[in-house]
Amino acid sequence: MSKTFTLNRRFRRKYDRIFRESPEAANLFLLLAELADERGQVKTDPTELAELMAQRFEDPRRYAL
Repeated sequence: MSKTFTLNRRFRRKYDRIFRESPEAANLFLLLAELADERGQVKTDPTELAELMAQRFEDPRRYAL
């Protein structure tokens, strides 16, 4: 069974806090949350993660929620 990522207020507040510090880090946080399985695990390598960031975000510094 596959889990779908759903936003909640707690996640949005954490994203907003991280975004104020570093927009790229906040969007990486969002991408990892979207990729995580039911246990919160993400199986990827840095190269694949960079490719996924480029595909997911037109501009990694732009607010994505």
